[in-house]
Amino acid sequence: MANTKKLNREQIVKLAMGGILTAVVVVLQLLGSFIKFGPFSVSLVLVPIIVGAALCGPYISTWLGFVFGVTVLLSGDAALFLAINIPGTVITVLLKGALCGLTAGLVFAVCKKLNTYLSVVLSAIVCPITNTGIFLVGCRLFFYDTISDWGADAGFTNTFTYMIVALVGLNFVFELASNIILCPAIVRIVNAFKK
Repeated sequence: MANTKKLNREQIVKLAMGGILTAVVVVLQLLGSFIKFGPFSVSLVLVPIIVGAALCGPYISTWLGFVFGVTVLLSGDAALFLAINIPGTVITVLLKGALCGLTAGLVFAVCKKLNTYLSVVLSAIVCPITNTGIFLVGCRLFFYDTISDWGADAGFTNTFTYMIVALVGLNFVFELASNIILCPAIVRIVNAFKK
């Protein structure tokens, strides 16, 4: 007979919260597909990933990031890149999603002993930096020639400048600001109800 461990109440709550946040990630990503800045959608999908990092830990936040990546692929948000390089798109999208969840979870776990809400803010900063950073690395590795052509067509002489200004600029600023504002407030509200 296998040695099975009973789940304690805290683990059950974390799993339930992880399930709810998974649904929130999918809904926010699908809704975010309709709000566009240029060719890319603006989304609040990183918020539940960071909240999951703070309330459930790095395993759940990594899962939430992975679900975010899968939803991006299935929603058609990555269609422009899929038409150029399918494996490169899949690798980039899944990796950026999972790693933004992992880094948010690890930063929170390491810093939470100092101050819970400062840890949430730090996670809210590192999550979009990771997400955008992996996207830019993927662009450089898998799509550089095409992006160079896009930049030239848009009047940019430098491909990296085009990537920063046109592909990630406003989206990154919006994600960073919304994460820093919303995540600590949501975690504070949830923690108040847990008491």
